[in-house]
Amino acid sequence: MLEILLAGGWLMLPILACSVVALAIIVERFYALHSARVVPQRARSLAQRCALQATANPEQLKALRSDSPLGRVLAAGLANRGVPRDVLKEAIEEAGRHEVHGLNRFLNALGTIAAITPLLGLLGTVIGMISVFATITSAGVGNPTALAGGISQALMTTAAGLFVAIPSLVFSRYFHRRVDDLVVTMEQESLLLVQTLLDPSAHRASPDSERPKVARRRAAPTAS
Repeated sequence: MLEILLAGGWLMLPILACSVVALAIIVERFYALHSARVVPQRARSLAQRCALQATANPEQLKALRSDSPLGRVLAAGLANRGVPRDVLKEAIEEAGRHEVHGLNRFLNALGTIAAITPLLGLLGTVIGMISVFATITSAGVGNPTALAGGISQALMTTAAGLFVAIPSLVFSRYFHRRVDDLVVTMEQESLLLVQTLLDPSAHRASPDSERPKVARRRAAPTAS
């Protein structure tokens, strides 16, 4: 491994740093975006029990807010029970926007890594080829050993940049899709809560136009 880093030149250092950061983000997002942490069943059950009560229980609301992102969205609705439908939906949507921002945490950074590491590899290629032509200018083409260093640097940095960029791009898109799926679940649960608060006897879903919209905030687009 050390020989590969040395062969690639100093540009292998930022590429290596990007790979460490990308790996840390991927592991953290896998943990943070697990369904059991974002939209747990216990939060849904507790919110429905609270909605069927005459008044909001402060201890139950506190438990919901500390439980999960879904719990905080539903707690915002329960805390505004008794207000008109539009006001209730707006309260849930505002809480949802904050939670979606948290779900997208670090995805901008992962997308940036996916975009810049191929460029770092390309820069290493350019620098390596400059070194090759400088060697040819000073020593001619009769010494293959003298040319090997620049060619090796060019190839190593390009390969390393792509090696980091490809999985970073794949996981960045996967996590964006994962966030979208979790947001849909949060919207469905908030819709059910609104129905229960406004009409506890209602069991049928209302049209999609009545669904509180949890904003899907995406990270900056990444290079394909």
